[in-house]
Amino acid sequence: MSTDSVRTMAAARSAAGADRDWPPAVRLVWLHMRTRRVPSALAGLLACGLVLWVALAHHWWYGTGPAASELPTLLAGCAGAIVGVTTYSPFGESERATGRWLPFLRLGLVLALCGAAIGLLAAGAALAYDPHAGIVLSGGMLGTARNVMGFTGVGLLFALAIGGLLSWIGPLAYVAVCQFALIAGYSEPLTWASRPPTDRGGWIAAMVVFAVGLAAFTIWGPRTRPSGE
Repeated sequence: MSTDSVRTMAAARSAAGADRDWPPAVRLVWLHMRTRRVPSALAGLLACGLVLWVALAHHWWYGTGPAASELPTLLAGCAGAIVGVTTYSPFGESERATGRWLPFLRLGLVLALCGAAIGLLAAGAALAYDPHAGIVLSGGMLGTARNVMGFTGVGLLFALAIGGLLSWIGPLAYVAVCQFALIAGYSEPLTWASRPPTDRGGWIAAMVVFAVGLAAFTIWGPRTRPSGE
């Protein structure tokens, strides 16, 4: 046996020993995050924040009036789609063996990713902020936060209906619906992204969708298909 092989085996044993030293709760959360591709999801959310920063700073695809909200709305929909896709695991929900912990893992993961999405978009807007040059996020972060949560709720509902891997369809399709409503001047609470950031009806509609989607996902989890996705 070569020296390199011995060193590789020793490193593997050391890593395995380190894993065994983790508290069971920490190890469970870490494995849940890894099987849901949370690092990739965070990279995608970071990319959304960077796109918003570049678009604001360099005036890319950033019109005036209603058109000024198009890109932030699209990025909020992308964030909701990313959160929705993390509901899928290629290994199924093996955490069912942990009994009562699975609903808490589902709930915590969605809330953490929603917070990360809002935070990264806020960071992108803050980095580009320059009122003297007229660089500000249309409507501020209030409307963007509402849209992220509302579109995430749509993604969770689609995860229950068609599975986590395809749940991205829901938020992006709903973004298109809201954009067409904005262009046509059609304003209803259910098209919350086309309404002002402080609009009460838009907030109620978005929060109801988010709450229903989150509660249903927490209780039942995503749809799983015997033949995979």
